[in-house]
Amino acid sequence: MRKLKEYWTIILPALAWLLYLGKSFGLDGAFDILVTLGLMGVVLAAVHHAEIIALRVGEPAGTLVLAIAITVIEVALIVSLMLAGGPDSHMLARDTVFAAIMIILTGIIGLCLLVGGVRFKEQHFGRHGTNAALVTLTAISVLTLILPNYTTSISGPVYNVSQLIFVAIISLVLYGTFVMVQTVRHRSYFLPEDIADEISPELHQPSKGQTALSVFLLLVCLTAVVLLAKTLAPMIEEKVAAAGAPESVVGVIVALMILLPEGLAAYKAARKNKLQISLNLALGSALASIGLTIPAVAVVSIVTGFTITLGIDMKSTVLLVLSLFTVALAFTNGRTTIMQGVVLLVIFAVYLFTTVVP
Repeated sequence: MRKLKEYWTIILPALAWLLYLGKSFGLDGAFDILVTLGLMGVVLAAVHHAEIIALRVGEPAGTLVLAIAITVIEVALIVSLMLAGGPDSHMLARDTVFAAIMIILTGIIGLCLLVGGVRFKEQHFGRHGTNAALVTLTAISVLTLILPNYTTSISGPVYNVSQLIFVAIISLVLYGTFVMVQTVRHRSYFLPEDIADEISPELHQPSKGQTALSVFLLLVCLTAVVLLAKTLAPMIEEKVAAAGAPESVVGVIVALMILLPEGLAAYKAARKNKLQISLNLALGSALASIGLTIPAVAVVSIVTGFTITLGIDMKSTVLLVLSLFTVALAFTNGRTTIMQGVVLLVIFAVYLFTTVVP
């Protein structure tokens, strides 16, 4: 049993590959459940190996590694579902990115603030880094999810090719600038106050051999995610359609699957009174999700000729603006209480309910 605990991050990717090979032989039915569990397991393993790499490089670059790994998984799932669904999946990228932002801003951050408020009454964080992340996230969100509703070069909530290319470029510029600020120019804004007690001592760092192994296994895990996602794509869409749920529920399912390990990591940090790390994880993932996913699906759209719908409807616009505004207010004075967590979780519940019952 101890060996299983020590080597689960190696065993799960191997099992995921076996499940993929088994599916290719035509097995179906209950086997879909095993493939789903295998996908979730390999996602957890991928995040674990990203965390090992993060421990080696230190903060705040460590949370950046984890955020980019999560985003690669997200892009893989979205692109797989898009290619499987063809032109009919033109809203999937929008629904998944919007779901990821709402889950992070209201669900993950709300839960972190709630558990931190319950355990410690107040938690402190650096305002400068959080404000930089929120400013960037607000700009990218509006430019990619709201502005397409008001452009006139083409009808509908979509960008034409030139607009899509331009928005993809500025998304990369904004995200790249944030990464530079986070890791180079203003690195101290994103460091916990008790950084001396963090993972920086050499004793707590993985060895070069462990890090190299994690880099290799991370690539193995991400490849398995792509293959399993492509296998599960038809099943996910069929189940949602059979349940009579709106198509946007597919995006919520994809986002929840992707963000589960990220949410667990942020939650654990909040329970240890390390709110700065929780916010680095959450906001960094939100920025990577939209800042890297939109350019990726733009490339897919241009190459395949699929039309990608990016503009969200009025109900979603209200919820997005409310969430960004509430989070900005919650982080004005550098400390949080249980109140902000409850408010954000209520907005998250409203988002989930109105997604299923629009």
